[in-house]
Amino acid sequence: MNDSQGRARTGHIALSGAPNVGKSSLLNRLVGTHLAIVSPKPQATRLPTIGLRTDGDTQYIWHDLPGLLDPSYLMQERMRELALAALPRMDVILHLHPAADAPAPPFRELVGPDAKFRAPVLVVYTKVDLVHADRRRDLAREALAISTESGDGIEHLLARVGSLLPEAPFEFDPEDVGTQPVRFFVVEYLREAAFELLGDELPYSFTAEVEEFREDEEPVYIRASLFAERESQKGMIIGRSGSMIKQIGSHARGRLEALLGQKVYLECRVKVAPRWRKNEAQLQRFGFPPTERKK
Repeated sequence: MNDSQGRARTGHIALSGAPNVGKSSLLNRLVGTHLAIVSPKPQATRLPTIGLRTDGDTQYIWHDLPGLLDPSYLMQERMRELALAALPRMDVILHLHPAADAPAPPFRELVGPDAKFRAPVLVVYTKVDLVHADRRRDLAREALAISTESGDGIEHLLARVGSLLPEAPFEFDPEDVGTQPVRFFVVEYLREAAFELLGDELPYSFTAEVEEFREDEEPVYIRASLFAERESQKGMIIGRSGSMIKQIGSHARGRLEALLGQKVYLECRVKVAPRWRKNEAQLQRFGFPPTERKK
């Protein structure tokens, strides 16, 4: 809790938009650490990731939401539901859209006519470093325009969003950068490794589960299971002589050590969970909250 309760501003901000528009990259830039997984492949974000930034008397609570896609199967339906369910709780909604593809469509087109939200929606053009300087200036006159690579526009975005947040005491310790447990990030970083190291399709059927976590040891001990949907995929995840699973583990371990600030021993094994992306019980097992969708 901060000392200047009367002057403090605290609020929840949605990073929303279509898949692969730079939401996770922006979250990481805003919180100053690699919190959310990033991949050039779309739909890497499955569950909302919450990041924190506290500047002086303002606390920003950023929600990196799954992309607003047209779902093809149950997991994608659940991803869209989670993205839409977060919107009514937001104080500000940032509608991210790549600068090269401007203008952005109306936000209502993305969320649909039944979506409920009360917060103001600000259009944010991302990846402005990829467009000509003249075009960049034009976009900055009509909306927020940023680059997570160079940092252009980030301070202006913070000032604009901060001015819209309600006066309220801080909800989290000013030193915190995230709100979710380490187990969540173990799975996320393993998935990030899968998106980086495996083929185009396999990462979408890949997930992970923490079986054991002993944070009081040095190094921190974590045992995780990596899941594919088919037996034929196990060999691709393991790799020749275990080379791929070692790379996946090494990638995730590096991310975790940076997040925790201490050494990690990460042990992984590969299992099969048939058709888990299309099974409600399995989705709940892998972190999706129970759905309120009517049968």
